[in-house]
Amino acid sequence: MTAPITLRSLAPSAFLPPGLFALGQGAIAPVVVITARQLGASSATAALVVAAAGLGQVLADVPAGALATRFGEKRTMIGAAGLTAVAMAACIWAPTLAVFTGAIFLTGAATAVWLLARQAYLTEVVPFHLRARAMSTLGGVFRIGLFAGPFIGSLVISWVGTAGAYAVQMAAAAAAVIVLLCVRDITGRGGHPPGRADHPPVGTAAAAAAPSAVSTRQVLREHRGVFATMGTAVLLVAAVRAARQVVIPLWGAHLGLDPVTISIVFGISGAVDMLLFYPAGKVMDRFGRIWAAGPSMLVLGIGLVVLPLTSSVEMLTVVGVVMGIGNGIGAGLVMTLAADASPPQGRAVFLGLFRVFADSGNGVGPFVIAGITAVSTLGTGIVAMGVVGLLSAGLLTRWLPRATVGR
Repeated sequence: MTAPITLRSLAPSAFLPPGLFALGQGAIAPVVVITARQLGASSATAALVVAAAGLGQVLADVPAGALATRFGEKRTMIGAAGLTAVAMAACIWAPTLAVFTGAIFLTGAATAVWLLARQAYLTEVVPFHLRARAMSTLGGVFRIGLFAGPFIGSLVISWVGTAGAYAVQMAAAAAAVIVLLCVRDITGRGGHPPGRADHPPVGTAAAAAAPSAVSTRQVLREHRGVFATMGTAVLLVAAVRAARQVVIPLWGAHLGLDPVTISIVFGISGAVDMLLFYPAGKVMDRFGRIWAAGPSMLVLGIGLVVLPLTSSVEMLTVVGVVMGIGNGIGAGLVMTLAADASPPQGRAVFLGLFRVFADSGNGVGPFVIAGITAVSTLGTGIVAMGVVGLLSAGLLTRWLPRATVGR
C-alpha cells in the first residue's frame, strides 16, 4: 500500500532545492540596488535594474513550462542553475551598468524555471485538502531563503565587499543542484480538486504521450475569464510584493544607511514574513483562500503608505516588520490560486500563462516606482504602490470564490 503524501515526505524533492536557490536570491536582493548605484545609476534607474529580473521571469514563464515538459523538470532546473552561475559571474565583473542589468535579467529567467517546475510538480502530486499548505510551504522556503540570504550575504560582504553576495548565490545554486541529483521525486496524482480527472505528472513520459495536447491559444481562449479577473488581481498583488523588495533598500539608501545595515533590516522583515507561511496555508485550506488574500494586501498596502514617514533605522525596521506580516499572510496565495484554476489537460501551459500575470506584476512594481520617482519623489512612488496594494485587496475580495476550501 502506498504511503500517504505529507509535507515531510515532499521536503527533500519539492522544498529543499528551491529553498537553497532562494537563499542565494536573498543574499543578492539588497545589493542589486547598491551595485547599480555604484555603477552610476540614479535611484530611478536602480529600480529599473531590479525590474529586469521581473522581465526575465515574464519572458521565461511559458518557455519554462515547455522545457520542463520536454526535458524533465530536473534537467531544466540544472540548466537554470548553470545560467545563474554565469549571471553571477557577470554581476561580479560587470564593467558597465548595461552588462549588470543583463545579468540580473538572466537571474529572473532562471527563477521562472525553478518556480514553475516545483509548482507543477506539487499541483500534480499533492492531495487537494493539502494543496494550500504545500504551496504556502513552497512559498515559505523561498521566504526562508530570502530571510537567511541577507544575513549570510552581509557577513560575506563585510569580508570581501558586495561581490561576496553574488558568490553566495553561485554557491547556493550549486548546492541546490547537488540535492536535485541526490533525491528522487515522489510520484502520484493527488493534486486535483474533487470531480477532476487524473492527469499524468508534468515532465514524465506519460505526460509527453498524452493524446490531448492543448495549445497556448486554446488555453487562453477557454480560460479568458479567469485570466481577465484573477489574472488582473494577481498582477497587482505581485507588483506590490515586488515593490516591497525594492523600497526597503532604496529608502534605506535615501536615509544614508550603509549596505550592511540595509541588509540586516531587509533580513528582519523577511524573518517575520517567513514565520507566517504555514499558518497562511492552513487558513486557506481550512476556511478558504479569501481569508488570507484580503488581509495580506491590506496590511502590505498600509505598510507601503507609511514607509516614507520613517526617518531612522528603528522606524524603517518597524515598517519593514509590518510589510513582512502582510506578505507572510499571503504566502503561497498566487500559486494556490493558479493550481485551483488549472485544468487537467494543458495544466503546464495554464500554469505558465498564469505566472505571466504574476511575474508581469513583479516587473511592473519597480517600473512604477522608477517612473514616479523620475517625475516626482521616491516617497510619492512608494505611497502610490501602497494605494495599489489597497486596490488589490478590494479586487481579491470581490473576485475570489468564498468556498474554495480543501477540508
